[in-house]
Amino acid sequence: MLLFFTLGLLIHFVFFASIFDIYFTSPLVHGMTPQFTPLPPPARRLVLFVADGLRADALYELDENGNSRAPFIRNIIMHEGSWGISHTRVPTESRPGHVALIAGFYEDVSAVAKGWKENPVEFDSLFNESKYTWSWGSPDILPMFAKGASGDHVYTYSYDAKREDFGAQDATKLDTWVFDNVKVCAIEWLIYKKHIFT
Repeated sequence: MLLFFTLGLLIHFVFFASIFDIYFTSPLVHGMTPQFTPLPPPARRLVLFVADGLRADALYELDENGNSRAPFIRNIIMHEGSWGISHTRVPTESRPGHVALIAGFYEDVSAVAKGWKENPVEFDSLFNESKYTWSWGSPDILPMFAKGASGDHVYTYSYDAKREDFGAQDATKLDTWVFDNVKVCAIEWLIYKKHIFT
């Protein structure tokens, strides 16, 4: 009986250790030569809106009257812009999803052991390859894309972490903060541009 118990415990330990060996390894391959395409980019500018927690079916489905729940965004999707659907992987938190969208890979799961506060491995992202990047949003997400960026071209504007209350009655407070700050920065940029070119 003791042998059976010991053998069972050993097998469970091997299975448990295999999970860490499989999933807690970095998906990045280092030391590769950077590749460049001779093709021109599909657009000069990218405007990326990430609605964390917004399911695709809520955006694409029509209501009982045949109308879109988000007519403006649906019109852009159907007639003007490019779009895609990002599928989540474990762990389904905000940070790994943003890394998948902006850097193009599923983040190293071992980052969860560090509380997602730092990058366990350096990685390249769309923001680092752009001429300028302005971003507004969560203090848990934005700094990781600014960290390690070459030069001074990634500008981040985050609300205070104390404002994050995901159980609040009004779930739009943080979105409103982002929209208000984007408007202010856009107006300041237009004033600056007008001043420079006049």
